[in-house]
Amino acid sequence: MAFLLIVIYIAFIGLGVPDSLIGSAWPAIHTEMSIPVEAVSVLTLIISGCTVLSSMFSAGILNRLGTAKVTAFSTVMTAAALLGFSFAPSFWVMIPLAVVLGLGAGAIDSGLNNYVALHFKASHMNFLHCFYGIGVTLSPYIMSLALNSAGWRGGYRYAFYVQSAIALLLIISVPLWKKTSATDQPEEESGVNLSLLQMAKMPEIRQVWIIMLATNAIEYACGVWGSTYLVAEKGFSTQHGALALTVYYAGMSVGRFVSGLLSKKINTWKRIGIGVAILAPAVIIMLLPLHGAVTVVGLFLVGLGNGSIYPNMIHLTPHNFGKEASQSVMGSQIAFAYIGVMLAPPAVSIISRLFGIGVYPVLLAVLYLIMIIALKCFVNRLKKQNNYNTDV
Repeated sequence: MAFLLIVIYIAFIGLGVPDSLIGSAWPAIHTEMSIPVEAVSVLTLIISGCTVLSSMFSAGILNRLGTAKVTAFSTVMTAAALLGFSFAPSFWVMIPLAVVLGLGAGAIDSGLNNYVALHFKASHMNFLHCFYGIGVTLSPYIMSLALNSAGWRGGYRYAFYVQSAIALLLIISVPLWKKTSATDQPEEESGVNLSLLQMAKMPEIRQVWIIMLATNAIEYACGVWGSTYLVAEKGFSTQHGALALTVYYAGMSVGRFVSGLLSKKINTWKRIGIGVAILAPAVIIMLLPLHGAVTVVGLFLVGLGNGSIYPNMIHLTPHNFGKEASQSVMGSQIAFAYIGVMLAPPAVSIISRLFGIGVYPVLLAVLYLIMIIALKCFVNRLKKQNNYNTDV
């Protein structure tokens, strides 16, 4: 069972590898293909949208084929998409490849999170997302090395090799995922099914939606546009911009890992507060006209502070809304998180086209202010309802 858990962690690395490649490679891609820098938002929107669709409709396939086979096949899909990107002759060829990448990623995310929730202790779920962080940290580092010699296409091929190795491991490990009637299917739980309209009428749920949208928008605005901002505004080379993005994702991974370590000593609300507090100086550093190297420190702190907010808010869902309603609320939270993922890169594109890439840090500051205001209102409402739980 321990070896299977290691395989699952490695599979989550594979989930993260494709996510940060496009952001670190884009300064070189749009230059080579002579396409507008804002075109990256088309690809990220397609990938995110297909990830949402795949997540929504993956349950039937997972129940029919099992998590092991679906995860292995989906990882093969993402590897094939990465290889396709490396040979893409034009931007238009990248669009169907983005569809394949998004569909594969959604099935992996849904299958593995559900499997770990059913078969392993809750503590493993906290660290599972750290391994995703390893994946998104690894790929821009690979890209930064490739840009020095093999170019962005070589970076995608190197990422393909990593993803193929993970896919091979998953295929070999399929027999480990033993099915039993007692453990393969989730237990039925009695719960209240709340419609989207019902939840929209509840102020506390609307506030959580805003928090989830904002924190994920910050994450992806940095992941997709951080490298381009450093290259265009701070004078970084494309390879140094990609390397700086590695630092950002390293901060996110460290933030989640440390939050998991502190979970036995510091309650969840305090860990969220620490993340919010770290974000404040990070945003200020990004806003100030400082030297480019200092801006990299700001990106690291953004990842460090923001990285722990999402998983900790997810963990608090049954405590904030009750176990009966938690499944409905959980689904809506994740939906709004993906909305943040989809909207942030296009928002940066529009703002950059209107005012220039130099205003990019202002958008981060606005998202941060929206998040902390919504978080403050949410905490106040929980306290009024005597539902502010500091024991978890």
